[in-house]
Amino acid sequence: MNRLAVLHTVHFLADRFKTMLRERLPKLDTFHMLDESLLQDLLRHGSSPSITRRVVTFATLAADAGADLILFTCSSTSPAVDVARRVIATPILKIDDPMAERAVVLGRRIGILCTTSSTQGPSAVLVREHATQLEREVAIEPHLVAGAFQALSSGDREEHDRLVREAAVELGRRNDVVVLAQASMAHLADGLQAMLPVHVLSSPPLCIEALVQRYGEA
Repeated sequence: MNRLAVLHTVHFLADRFKTMLRERLPKLDTFHMLDESLLQDLLRHGSSPSITRRVVTFATLAADAGADLILFTCSSTSPAVDVARRVIATPILKIDDPMAERAVVLGRRIGILCTTSSTQGPSAVLVREHATQLEREVAIEPHLVAGAFQALSSGDREEHDRLVREAAVELGRRNDVVVLAQASMAHLADGLQAMLPVHVLSSPPLCIEALVQRYGEA
């Protein structure tokens, strides 16, 4: 029987994915795991062997629980997930794999919008990897939205959204595609798409579509 493990580093994504999976794949055997310390420590200290070990352990626990696919919903853990893929036989999907693939198909100039420095590098690398796999030439422009993550963390979503919108408009002037590199910005995607004459992509809906293709519609 198919079993999906969804691994999170922020609690609100667990709730969001539970809702989306109930709607699209209600019969799929799914379980969620949460370790907030991973993102907290990445933001405080950056990537380290300790973070990598913990991510590999996180994935190992999911594999031991019988998952046939492991989904990581945190973009910042991407380099450590690459190590886990080499260690664990169970397939691992990053939340932004489908988005990165779509981005390089849609355009040559790709702007990547991030609200944490821990996501900026890994997201650019991931887009570059998908471009290489598809043999496409792309120009990548990562952009860190200063102050947005701090506003969101302090409960000021309105300020977070304002900063992200302003940055997206500016990035859209120079690129064919604007990638919202973190799922915390996904709620802005539709509004930004209506505002901008370029493609705007967010990871959760594209990730869910990839899961539906794998497991079948409800």
